[in-house]
Amino acid sequence: MAPEDLRAIRLDQFIPHPPAKVWRALTEPELVARWLMPNDFKAEVGHRFTFTTTPKKKVGFDGVVHCEVLRIEPEELLRISWSDGKRADWTVTWRLEPEGRGTRLFLDHEGFDPDDEVQQLSRRIMGGGWPRHFDVITEIAAEF
Repeated sequence: MAPEDLRAIRLDQFIPHPPAKVWRALTEPELVARWLMPNDFKAEVGHRFTFTTTPKKKVGFDGVVHCEVLRIEPEELLRISWSDGKRADWTVTWRLEPEGRGTRLFLDHEGFDPDDEVQQLSRRIMGGGWPRHFDVITEIAAEF
């Protein structure tokens, strides 16, 4: 068994829908709001946007995630920066690969400081939350 990667969350899941449908769920702001958080996302490299959620006072999080679109390859790759404006400076990359009649969806959430207790707590919490988001993305992709 490989040692735990304290710097990243890496997941993948088969989605029984073609990449075009999964891409819509990842890039249309109203759909992203359904599986992740309210946002002002635009699928344009360089676009700065925010996600908003409930503040977590125990870890000093005000409920706003500051992001920027870093890279886009339609129906193949979406990479964004992800920052809380204080401690976190992460990247989140979604990669889509056709697989049979569906899509293999990969997530890499990288940049966690292995020596920062708060960042490691965040990594554990988000590592448990991301798989549930995959399930909702699957449900949304089924609607088209």
